[in-house]
Amino acid sequence: MNVFKILLPLILAFAVSAHAALPVPPAPQIAARAWLLIDTHSGQSLAEQAPDSRIEPASLTKLMTAYLSFTAIKEGRLKLDQTLAVPEKAWKAEGSRMFLDPRMPAKVDDLLKGMIVQSGNDACITLAEGIAGSEDGFVAMMNQQAKRLGMTGSHFMNATGLPDPQHYTTARDLARLATAVIRDFPEFYKYYSIKEYTYGGITQPNRNRLLWMDPAVDGVKTGHTESAGYCLIASAKRDDRRLLSVVLGTDSDNARAAESQKLLNYGFQFYETVKLYGANQAVTKLRIYKGTSGEVEAGFPHDFFVTVPRGSGKLIKAQVISKQPMLAPVSKGQAVATLRLTLDGRPMGDYALTALSGVGVSGLIRRTWDSLMLMME
Repeated sequence: MNVFKILLPLILAFAVSAHAALPVPPAPQIAARAWLLIDTHSGQSLAEQAPDSRIEPASLTKLMTAYLSFTAIKEGRLKLDQTLAVPEKAWKAEGSRMFLDPRMPAKVDDLLKGMIVQSGNDACITLAEGIAGSEDGFVAMMNQQAKRLGMTGSHFMNATGLPDPQHYTTARDLARLATAVIRDFPEFYKYYSIKEYTYGGITQPNRNRLLWMDPAVDGVKTGHTESAGYCLIASAKRDDRRLLSVVLGTDSDNARAAESQKLLNYGFQFYETVKLYGANQAVTKLRIYKGTSGEVEAGFPHDFFVTVPRGSGKLIKAQVISKQPMLAPVSKGQAVATLRLTLDGRPMGDYALTALSGVGVSGLIRRTWDSLMLMME
C-alpha cells in the first residue's frame, strides 16, 4: 500500500504577529525533587524534571478522593445536601482535619469543602466510607480510576495520602489527574479557589498561598509530610490559556509557592497556545473504495490545540499522511490518517486523524467497479 501525503494550507484562527518568534530561554531552576509544567489545552509539557519518578503524593492524593466523590454526585449516588455518619476511624484520623464530631452527621457539601480547603483527613475517610462502605473498598475504586485516566505510575493505599510504602504516584500522573478534575467537574473545581472555610466554629485557610499572590491562580492542592516534603499543584488561567504546574518535594511552604509561581510565569511569558482545528472539523477528505460514499472526512473529535514559542504560530505547517487505497467499511472514530506538524521545519509531532462519520460497504456493482479502478492504479 502506498502512502498518500497532502500538504495543507494551515489556516489558524488567531492573529499572527508580524515579528519573529521570541527566543525561549531555558526553564527556570526549580528547588524541588520533581516538577512539571503543562498547558491543559494542548497537554504539552513546557518544563519538567523527573516527571515520571515515583514520589509520595501526601495530600495530593485527595485529588483522586475528590474525583471519585464528584463522580458519585454526578451519577446520583451521592447528594450535596445528604448527610453522612462520621465513622470512628475518621474522627481518630491523624494529620490535618476539619474537626468532625462523631456524634453529628456531616453534609456532603461540608465534607467536600473540608477535604479541599482544609485538607481534612477525617473528611476524606467519611466520604470514602459513605461512597464505598469502607476505605479499603474506596481504595480499590481509586486504583481502578487511576487506570482509566492513564495514571500508569500510580498506586493508592488510602484516601488521605498518609505515608505507605505502596502509596505512590508521579508528577505526570498528578498533572493528568488534576487536568481531569478541571475538565470533568467545572461545577466543583470552583471549590479549589475558596480561601478559607469554617466548620464547627473553626476557620482554617486554604494552604495554597498562590490564591493570595496571583489572581490568575484558581486552584489546586497542597500536600506535605516529612518524607514527601512540601508539594503543590497549581493552576492559573490568563485570557483563554490555562497552565498547570506540579512541584514536588520543596523545603518549605514558601518555597513550594515561589517555585510554582516561577513555572507558571515562565509558561505564560514565553509560550502561546493556538487552536488549529475545532471539534469534528474536517481536516481533510480521503478517497475510499467499495463504500457507500466515495470519500470520508477526517479530523479530531475534540478541539485541537498546540503550544508553541510565543510569536511562532505562523511557522506551523501541516501534512496529512494516509495509507492508500482505503477500503470500506470505516467506522466513525476509526484512525484513518496522521497529521504531521512541523514548526519552522522542525518536527512537532504526529497526531491521529479519525473518521468523522462511518462509511458502509457498497453494493455489488460499486464494489466491482472500484475493484477495476484499483487494478488500473
